[in-house]
Amino acid sequence: MDAKSWDERYRETDLMWSAGPNVFVEREVGSLPPGRALDLAAGEGRNAIWLAGRGWEVEAVEFSPVAIEKGRALAGRANAAVTWTSADLTAEPDLASADLVLHVYLHLPQPAAEHVLRHAASLVAPGGTLLVVAHARRNLTEGYGGPPDPALLPDPDEVAATVAAAGLEVEHAGEVIRTVETEDGPRDAIDVLVRARR
Repeated sequence: MDAKSWDERYRETDLMWSAGPNVFVEREVGSLPPGRALDLAAGEGRNAIWLAGRGWEVEAVEFSPVAIEKGRALAGRANAAVTWTSADLTAEPDLASADLVLHVYLHLPQPAAEHVLRHAASLVAPGGTLLVVAHARRNLTEGYGGPPDPALLPDPDEVAATVAAAGLEVEHAGEVIRTVETEDGPRDAIDVLVRARR
């Protein structure tokens, strides 16, 4: 999908994603000391705003102008200092390195997916952390939600191999379960979670 398609999706609802941070972002980075963070494909900024509230210096990168506009408003209401950058991540935007790089639910076809993931890994500062969270390929048949195209869904071993080839030490790579509240009651979504350090 291009930026205009995402603009339409963001216009259709007050809040496309939840107001709070992703459960795995909160779990995996909640104990890290604040520093500079990059939230790639930040959407409306739920993770960026949460990080800013915990003392991080956050740059949220997003290519949908509507999402950025909504994110700025949400950050303002939360009194959260977030820098918003409009950029297409497939074009390898010139971004400063960070102590934490979030790559959360950024689903692209190959080879763009690997290209963007390698670039994300290159942005991790010495001692810093890369956190990748995505809908797992297995989620398509055994879980709930996410893109319906298996070509957009990663495998944790593939993500880990790309991250390791980019010079990071993989600390965890696997699948995790996230409970989603639906009209029909709670459902389990299967996600990929990869955490790595430089």
